[in-house]
Amino acid sequence: MPTTSAASPQAHRRHMIAVVVLAPVLVALALWAFAWPASRTAPRDLPLGVAGPATAVTQVERQLSAHEGAFEIHRYADEAAAREAIENRTVYGAVVVTAQGPELLTASAASPVVAQLLQQAVAQQAAASGGSGAQVRTVDVVPAAANDPRGGAFSASVLPLALAGVAAGAVVTLLGVRGLRATGTLVAAAALVGVVAAAVAHSWLGVLTGDWWAEAASLALTTLAASSVIAGLAALFGTAGIALGGLTVILLGNPFSGASSAPQLLPEPVGTIGQWLPPGAGASLLRSVSFFDGAAALGPALTLTWWATLGLGAVLLGSALKRRTEDGTTEPAPAAEREPALSN
Repeated sequence: MPTTSAASPQAHRRHMIAVVVLAPVLVALALWAFAWPASRTAPRDLPLGVAGPATAVTQVERQLSAHEGAFEIHRYADEAAAREAIENRTVYGAVVVTAQGPELLTASAASPVVAQLLQQAVAQQAAASGGSGAQVRTVDVVPAAANDPRGGAFSASVLPLALAGVAAGAVVTLLGVRGLRATGTLVAAAALVGVVAAAVAHSWLGVLTGDWWAEAASLALTTLAASSVIAGLAALFGTAGIALGGLTVILLGNPFSGASSAPQLLPEPVGTIGQWLPPGAGASLLRSVSFFDGAAALGPALTLTWWATLGLGAVLLGSALKRRTEDGTTEPAPAAEREPALSN
């Protein structure tokens, strides 16, 4: 008894020290993950098209190259080809050289922030060339939803999906649901989240404008990828897996997603990492199916499917390993207890 009472205060003291140390570490990590990329927003190899006569296009390319490392230039024969590239999500916009001066094609549906950035850059370029920045004609080839012209509601939809996925994976784990029942529960929960989210974002708020069922499927796949990560890590590593998965999906996945701006505006390798995590891939997939008729949707869809498959596989594997461990702890009774002693 004295040993137990002496050890208890020491254990409490260690727990208090852990909390005191861990809290500022988590705050510092959160500030780094959310604030640092936002404070370093700038174009980095942002895909941009140029179209028009060869001589004029060369001059525009030279002027754009003055922004070192900002743009990845794609040359097109005419305005029609540049429009097609924007609609296919190959570039975020294009500068078309015409007899009346430069014309800027943008796609605010791809990123309102990028569209505004391109307007400012091209206006400054025109002014530096001796023209008037106000004379630059801008055409929004693929506009954002009328109810969400700045994309705020769209970007705000990423965090709830991540939270729903984390919650579903954690609840399945804490309730002790295992194996095929766990995978079935995660799939059903994700499907329901997709339907509800599409009903809110598309039918009610009107911030999504594509095919309703394609949007619901994209939202469900994003949720399933997140919940599978949580449940899979928990099945392999216990409750610590929930914390690890939550940090990955929410603390890194959300600020690295580029949903509020664009992956090419985030510092490297943050933008690239974000597109390999469920929130970033989910945001890209939702943009494609909602505004671009599914253009460039294959990559993010495969990324989400990869996460979901690995996560659900880990759930099944963890369940099988735990069942084997439990079976191994049930040792057979000694022979003396299993069989009566032989008497002469």
